[in-house]
Amino acid sequence: MVRGRKRKPGKRYPCGKRTKQELEKDAMSTVIEARRRQFGVTAKQAQDERLGTALGRLAFRGLLSETQYQAGVAFAQLYHHHHVAMGLPSPSPRSVAGLLINEGIIGSAPSEPVLEVIEKLKRRFRDATDALDACDREHRLSAGRRPTLLIYRVVCTDEDAMCWKEEDIGNIRVALNALVRVFRL
Repeated sequence: MVRGRKRKPGKRYPCGKRTKQELEKDAMSTVIEARRRQFGVTAKQAQDERLGTALGRLAFRGLLSETQYQAGVAFAQLYHHHHVAMGLPSPSPRSVAGLLINEGIIGSAPSEPVLEVIEKLKRRFRDATDALDACDREHRLSAGRRPTLLIYRVVCTDEDAMCWKEEDIGNIRVALNALVRVFRL
């Protein structure tokens, strides 16, 4: 009599472990099923990587253009690199292990970043934040929340914005258009 649970189907190594492709396929099927349930999309649409972030979901629903989405992704990467280089904590770490790896405590590079690279990073970050501050000043009398706050909440902390008011979505577009100009997209 065989004890334990039934084996999952799929290809295996000679030692009995499942192959890497089978493990990835199994994990991806879980993700696709969760996205289908949560967002009400088809299996093919659930494979779209944009559904993995709040900014991507706005672009997937057609509320943002492709260049606006790319500007948001570029700002997210710049924000992350700036915080790592400056030794600042992440606004929303995914896990303790992710925090240890992202903050350079485990598996960090043995050398310090070059001073010129840090200065260039600081300059790019300052240009982006200056553009967002200018958006806040220009749209201070408009309805809805400040564009900079909305960008921070959607891009940096990955807060879902699908139930926000139309004014707020418009202010996100305004801020992303400013970032498009800064990143020359």
